[in-house]
Amino acid sequence: MQQIKLLSYNVQGGIYSRQYSDYVTNSWKHVLPHPERLVNLARIAQLLQQFDLVGLQEVDAGSLRSANIDQIQYLARQGGFPYWYSQINRNLGPFAQHSNGLLSRLRPAAITEHRLPGLPGRGAVVAEFTLSDGQLLAIGIVHLALGWRARQRQLDYLVDLADAHPLLVLMGDFNCGCDSRSLRAMVRRAGMRGLDCDLKTFPSWRPRRNLDHILVSEPLRIQGARVIDYPLSDHLPLSMTLGLPAGLHLSAPLEQARATLNPARKNGASPNRRRG
Repeated sequence: MQQIKLLSYNVQGGIYSRQYSDYVTNSWKHVLPHPERLVNLARIAQLLQQFDLVGLQEVDAGSLRSANIDQIQYLARQGGFPYWYSQINRNLGPFAQHSNGLLSRLRPAAITEHRLPGLPGRGAVVAEFTLSDGQLLAIGIVHLALGWRARQRQLDYLVDLADAHPLLVLMGDFNCGCDSRSLRAMVRRAGMRGLDCDLKTFPSWRPRRNLDHILVSEPLRIQGARVIDYPLSDHLPLSMTLGLPAGLHLSAPLEQARATLNPARKNGASPNRRRG
């Protein structure tokens, strides 16, 4: 059985939070650049090197506050990921590019962006990988709304997404814990597993809530899942070792060495090579 090492991390744009008061005292860092941000990203990249596929939330695709550094591309380079993709969900022009990010050691067969229901600014990006029998393994990176009404609609959308992808992983910041009836209903309706109340990720300095999840459809196997004590954001990273169904493997091997980056184009197009 082939295993894939997954990580989901809300990196808060590279801002290190140590206590609730930092939301006020560090609020200017969400608008203006600061040298600590790149130091934090470099430390995050060291952690990412251990994984095959990483889903990022609250990452900036290049703006004033990030010193015009595309943080997804930066983490891909520093972590040695040959493939990366950014989904800009809230485009504030030169001031902020709020995004989801995908880093992968395996070339995606297709990438699709989904704008989630509710006010603009929330999305999901789904990467498909071909298995040895021709099936597609879909891995979705999500960041759901804070408000429960919008989040309910978004969870319903994820059920439809699961119906379209028999082999699906959903990972990211769901902004709700395992005590959420809506989340539990979504997991049940979608036939997914992985909801674990003990995997608390928020706040990073004293984790009490499990807002981040990695959920998998029934044919997939969870070999292990844990929260990593790596507090460089207001969330802790969540990791999972995923086992493919018996007899199946990825049609292309996972790449472990550094390589030329290949940003993928959305809506099923093949990844497009761009030299960095």
